[in-house]
Amino acid sequence: MQAVPVNPAELKYSKYHEWAKVQGNIVILGITDHAQESLGDIVFVELPEIGATVKAGVSYGTVESVKAVSDVIASINGRVTAVNEAVQDAPDLLNVDPYGEGWLIKVEAEDLGPLAGMMSFSEYESLVKEEK
Repeated sequence: MQAVPVNPAELKYSKYHEWAKVQGNIVILGITDHAQESLGDIVFVELPEIGATVKAGVSYGTVESVKAVSDVIASINGRVTAVNEAVQDAPDLLNVDPYGEGWLIKVEAEDLGPLAGMMSFSEYESLVKEEK
């Protein structure tokens, strides 16, 4: 899979510690550095199949670490157009590069409206500081 060049300041963030990168009507989803750090060593990732539909606010998969299993929550409604098989084969990519090689899925968005409710990088940093 090709890396997604990412500057974390250009992403949108959810309260679930996930990020979204918009490229036209395609939205790339992943978990944040804070999420992978909180989870610890990630050992398994379950993602939907290409063609599956996802709904904003609803789980589309799981990330399992040695500490816990965590749902990943969609931030957009749409159809899955790509799944990062590299992450499924080597889940520790999420620990090493959550904003690049560790992306999870790409979604063809029905409507980009739900992204308006997501946080900017600075807002997300404030949320993380409050939680610590």
